[in-house]
This record gives sequence, structure tokens and C-alpha cells, in this order.
Amino acid sequence: MVFPPFDPVPSRRRRFKAIPVRTLLPNLITLLALCAGLTAIRVAVENRLELALAAIVLAVLLDGIDGRVARMLKGTSRFGAELDSLADFVNFGVAPALILYFWGLAELKSAGWIAVLVFAICAALRLARFNVMIDDPSKPAWAGNFFTGIPAPAGAITVLLPIYLNFLGVSNGLVTVWLTFFYTLAIALLMVSRLPVFSGKRVGKRVPPEMVLPVFVLVVFFFALLISYPWQVLTIGSLTYLACLPLGWWSYREYQRKDAAAAATMPAAEAQVAGGPIAPANDADHDRPARLN
Repeated sequence: MVFPPFDPVPSRRRRFKAIPVRTLLPNLITLLALCAGLTAIRVAVENRLELALAAIVLAVLLDGIDGRVARMLKGTSRFGAELDSLADFVNFGVAPALILYFWGLAELKSAGWIAVLVFAICAALRLARFNVMIDDPSKPAWAGNFFTGIPAPAGAITVLLPIYLNFLGVSNGLVTVWLTFFYTLAIALLMVSRLPVFSGKRVGKRVPPEMVLPVFVLVVFFFALLISYPWQVLTIGSLTYLACLPLGWWSYREYQRKDAAAAATMPAAEAQVAGGPIAPANDADHDRPARLN
């Protein structure tokens, strides 16, 4: 029929499948982390920096468990991955930079705002690169142990180091503010750099039975220290993390060296299997023209 009759009421309505709860739970955790990041911005504007830093730490903790919860519940989705990236940009790109600006970078006026812009933009570029590289089929299996550049949550925690030191008694004079300016730019550049950094994604998936109780004790002890001595714990943790960055680069190079050695020995092994040991080359062989067999 060239002109079929128009039916204003379709005979069949498209039915959408019900979304399982296991898919919603990780997204709810991500939204809670986003609420923490936005709250950190608000309380920073109100000059309540202690609460702002606590909100950033809470956002980091929630960001660390939403992906693990999604994998354990088999509730991973493309929507969840995109939502996580957008939340990370606000929580670990915008919020820490604004906290630093309200704390002291505002004294530098335009220069301080430039540091805020550079850090936020580097965080966005870091997250975009991560989303592009996550499905790279050419990466070796061991590459999953490393990030390329400092991840955004670690960058947010380490860039706030000057405020931790200020709460420990270090003055936030003009010299400290200028050092904070250069330190913020350095952390921003480390986020978009090609530096291999330990990811920690494959740590903690399996715990031996005899280590279950000690792990519980260590986790409780850590959070007790974090609550009782927050600035000391965050300062030591930030400095330790920065000091361990060369170890990640060294380990990455070791993996590359082993792959190169394995690739160099593979042709010799294949030749021995195919036709026996390889005959040593002589000078006459170098004078022969190349042939296509």
C-alpha cells in the first residue's frame, strides 16, 4: 500500500525492562560522592575549611567503593561509567581547586585563579584520557596495575597538602601562598603526564583466612587515626604517596624490560622448533640481496 492508513494509537507499546537494584546501588553511591563534593564547595565559601576537607575525603572514600560495589554486584553499566567521570570532575577537579582559592590563592588575584583553572582543566583532561584508554585492546595484561598519570582522587588529596600543613601550624603567608601556586600547577601537570602510577585495582580482591581479623583491626585503626588526627594522617599520606611515585615508574620499566626480553627470545625459539638451531651468520650472508620466498 502506497499510503497506509494512519493509526493514532499504536497496537503495541514498547515495554522497557525493569532495572535491577544492583545496577542502581553503585550509581547512588556515586551521587552521594557528588553531593559531598558540592557540599565541600559550599562550606569552603563559608570559610569552614575543616568541613570542606572532610567532604573531599568522604567523596574519595565513596569513589573508591562505587566501582568495587558495581563489579561485585555485576552492576556495571555505561551510564554508571559516564556518571562517575562527571562526578569525579566536580569532586576532584573543581572542588579542591576552589577550596585552595578560598583558602589562600585568592590573595594572588588573577594568578591564583589561573592555578584554579589549570588544575580543573587538567583533571578534566585526565578523566577524558582515562575513559578513552580504558578499552585499549593493545595494552598488555600487566598494564592494568598502573594508571597513566596521577588519578584524580589522589590528585585532589595531595593538592590540598598546604592546607593540612596550615592546620598543623605552618603559616599561610605570601611566600606559602606562592609555593602553593607552583605546587598546584605541579600536581596538575602530574595528572596529565605519562608517568606510570600504581593503580591498586588488583589489591584486596582476596584475603587469606588467617588475615581476615588483622585486616579488620588495621582498617578500624586507620579510620580511628583519621578521625582523631586528620591533618597528621593526611599529611603523612600525601607525602608518602608522592615519594612512592618513582617506584611505580621503576616497576613499569621492569615490566617493559621483561616483555622486550621475551619478544627477543621468541623468534629464536620459533626457528629452533621449525628447523633446528639457527646457523651462525657469516660475512657473505650480508652481501646477498634480500629475496622474497
